[in-house]
Amino acid sequence: MARLEAIGAGRVPRMLKDFRQFLLRGNLVDLAIAVVIGAAFGAVVSALVADLITPLIAAIGGKPDFNDLAFTINSSKFAYGHFLNAVISFVIIAAVVFFFVVKPVNALMERFQTEKAVDEPTRECPACLSQIPNAARRCAFCTEEVGPAPAGAPA
Repeated sequence: MARLEAIGAGRVPRMLKDFRQFLLRGNLVDLAIAVVIGAAFGAVVSALVADLITPLIAAIGGKPDFNDLAFTINSSKFAYGHFLNAVISFVIIAAVVFFFVVKPVNALMERFQTEKAVDEPTRECPACLSQIPNAARRCAFCTEEVGPAPAGAPA
């Protein structure tokens, strides 16, 4: 109790209130949900690889279980079959994320792009390398002062 008095009794409820606000912020809750769903999705993909894809590859290649693939050098066992299953799982997860998250989000961003096409000659901003009109004195993207375009600047 002496410790609370040393900190200041009024500060503790404020810290707890701040901590509660931190925990209940939208992005923290969203992140927690994403981690849980991601872990569950990883388990589903691992089961897919172990139970369907590996036996399918094994039917073609003749080896029924990749987890048993290993070699030994100087009494050290190298289980490369388990690693092979992990690589296949990673590739499948990466493909799902790319085709079902990245591609749709990119298409959506292109559709709702607020940047207007510029019909006048442009040049690169020296700070961020975005295309800006030759007449611009400040970059619209990074707000860097760029000054007038040099005479004879390429269009």
